[in-house]
Amino acid sequence: MHILIIEDDRELCDMIKTQLGNENHTADCCYTGSEALYFAMTGAYDLILLDRMLPEIDGLSILRSLRQSGITVPVILTTALGSVHDRIDGLDCGADDYLIKPYDIKELLARIRALSRRPNIFTEPASLTFSDISFEPDTRTLICRDKKQKLSKREAFLLEFFLRNPEKTLLREQIFSRIWGPDGAVEDGNLDTYIYFLRKHLRTLGSRVFIATIHGAGYRLEESHVS
Repeated sequence: MHILIIEDDRELCDMIKTQLGNENHTADCCYTGSEALYFAMTGAYDLILLDRMLPEIDGLSILRSLRQSGITVPVILTTALGSVHDRIDGLDCGADDYLIKPYDIKELLARIRALSRRPNIFTEPASLTFSDISFEPDTRTLICRDKKQKLSKREAFLLEFFLRNPEKTLLREQIFSRIWGPDGAVEDGNLDTYIYFLRKHLRTLGSRVFIATIHGAGYRLEESHVS
């Protein structure tokens, strides 16, 4: 599971990230409200752990913005404010769960497991399809009619992101956040290299699908209608 931790206490954020990694989750950290809102809006995460009290933009404002934008990713709101009124405010803004600080990391992990058992939350399809291609995330296999191509791990993550957002322009910053994380140390040209690899695979398979460059912005997965 890919989790975004939004917490201005850097030491606590790093500790949670380490514990989540021990449970086979991947996690990225944001420390300010404006940074958090940007990355949360990418739709690149399976769950968000959101502190209510943040510099620049508070957690409830971030949560409202997400829900108003149609982003339904599960959110666990954390706060030192523990009154019934405070909890009601958080839940009414769209939080899926609420944790009072300080909390035990074991309780957080239990809350994540409980959310994962809810119907239609974190449910991953066996394959993703668009036009004449299908992709099996479990085996990292790209299929076009009777041809198959096994992808590398990074290629698979990138293609999956495109297939979950077909015909939508994905900004370079969005892609970097999803594939490498906001804290990822990666050269800008690495993205172009992986785009090149995916384009080559699609051409080799003879697919109508291609990745268009949106100059000054990013890339978009499209279907060619030329016969």
